[in-house]
Amino acid sequence: MNPTLRLNWSKLAPKSFEAFLSVNATLESSTLGKVLIDLVFARVSQVNGCAYCLDMHVRDLRKQGEEWQRINSLPTWREVSFYSDRERAALAWAESLTRLADRHDERDAEFAALKANFNDQEIAELSVAIAQINSWNRLGVGMRLPVAAKAIA
Repeated sequence: MNPTLRLNWSKLAPKSFEAFLSVNATLESSTLGKVLIDLVFARVSQVNGCAYCLDMHVRDLRKQGEEWQRINSLPTWREVSFYSDRERAALAWAESLTRLADRHDERDAEFAALKANFNDQEIAELSVAIAQINSWNRLGVGMRLPVAAKAIA
């Protein structure tokens, strides 16, 4: 099923759309690195069920040379050895900030893992990135952004 777009929010709220794009542009210059950001974006999009954003970020990961096995293993990142400690800390924090009502007791341990792998600026930028993809996902799911059927390299 590929649902019909409900509303083209980016055309109806162009100033808000431009603000979203500006936040994304600041993340591009982050020291986090595009692969890490796209891994987080893809994982959060999986959790939130945003087909449009998931498709976009998987494509971005492939363009950056990421292997299918790492991409396909994102839902099971805790069970495989394909991710660095830094990536694991980021993915745990991403899931924690995405599922705010769950796992309150684990947030301190997740933050400690962040502190061991990222500096304070990177933690702030990662948290902004997570908030940003959650916002994009809510708009993608809410407005039913369609995914074009096309091959992924």
